[in-house]
Amino acid sequence: MTQRNPISTDKPRLWGLIPCAGSGSRAGAAGPKQYQVLAGQPMVLHTLQAFAAVSRLAGVVVVVARGDGFVPCSFATVSVADCGGPTRAASVLNGLNWLAAAGAHPQDWVLVHDAARCLVTPAQINGLIDACQDDAVGGLLALPLPDTLKQEVAGRVAATVARADKWLAQTPQMFRLGTLTQALKQASEVVTDESSAIEQMGLAPKLVMGSAQNFKVTYAADFALAQALLSARTMSQ
Repeated sequence: MTQRNPISTDKPRLWGLIPCAGSGSRAGAAGPKQYQVLAGQPMVLHTLQAFAAVSRLAGVVVVVARGDGFVPCSFATVSVADCGGPTRAASVLNGLNWLAAAGAHPQDWVLVHDAARCLVTPAQINGLIDACQDDAVGGLLALPLPDTLKQEVAGRVAATVARADKWLAQTPQMFRLGTLTQALKQASEVVTDESSAIEQMGLAPKLVMGSAQNFKVTYAADFALAQALLSARTMSQ
């Protein structure tokens, strides 16, 4: 792994971890959605470009499926670990173990980010670091729920749910390597993100204001919106 700083136990380092082993079945694409081309390059490369621009990160690990063969382009601080698992949680846990074997320490911070959130910016990543690096637990980017929330039964509205305290979880999600490893090892199968695993340990992650543009490309219609936003960014540069 390429490292910007020598290993030190005095100050926790910061690592990026990008699970990239999903099949992207909900997107309806011919292959894994993270490799679909948007604004001239595979989606995941936009994600890696943002992380590579954050100088405080000691390195970034992309966790791919075994035998994937993905090689990032011209990112000196990015390493590829072909230890992806059958679920997101398994891929993240395998990536954490890979980091530990490469010399990362339990007190180091790990920022886990969805490969398909390709519109994240270095400013958002740095904002999460600023908000969480002195926090006892860690936290995640998120947005207060803007829309009216309905509960459904058999395709009909059963209730309107109060939205005042509801947030939409995003990534990156930033936690200590040792704590997150322990949380994922003992988490139940209902865990859908790193914060959920941390919460099951009785801890309360910090909510840090994210951005509506930091959405996860999930369905076929999301590709057109992501393409338009990435193209607009390129034109404004």
